[in-house]
Amino acid sequence: MQENNKFSILHRILHWTIAIAMPIMFITGFLRMYWMNKNGMVSIIESKTTTSPLSKEVMSDIAKTIREPMWEWHEIFANVMVAAFSIRIIYMVIKGIRFPNPFNKINTLKEKLQGFVYLYFYLFVFISAFTGICIQNEFFTAYEDQIEMVHKWGLYWFPIFIILHLAGIVIAENSNKKGIASKMIGGS
Repeated sequence: MQENNKFSILHRILHWTIAIAMPIMFITGFLRMYWMNKNGMVSIIESKTTTSPLSKEVMSDIAKTIREPMWEWHEIFANVMVAAFSIRIIYMVIKGIRFPNPFNKINTLKEKLQGFVYLYFYLFVFISAFTGICIQNEFFTAYEDQIEMVHKWGLYWFPIFIILHLAGIVIAENSNKKGIASKMIGGS
């Protein structure tokens, strides 16, 4: 946390860039896995083309073509996220910004919980970014299925993080950190 809860313009830009990129990646990933998954789309195309049947390959290609623009958004915002996250880590190291150590016995329960949420966030983003980079660049192809499975876990990690983050804001606003949300929007 920064001293006196003053957030520089760079800190706020990085925060809000990540805050915009994460939901876009979540939504596009969710759509790809569920509502617009290839098999589901092929079934719909198949049910609508009974009078002039298409081959499974053609239907699969149609489904892929429909989903492609959405997936481009996922990749664009993933690259934005990786860049913003990397800059944020560098910025934190240079500025000496630290969050509470959740394993330090002298920290209060609130500080320990805050530290765990930060660890959860940084670990979640790192794993999601690393596995996404591996998928995009076809690294570790022998473990492709396992890497993709871990990457897809982001659909479950993200909502948990959002709930924890919002709960943390509510707790902070009702404690000695009152006004922290407005400071993250407008600065000091």
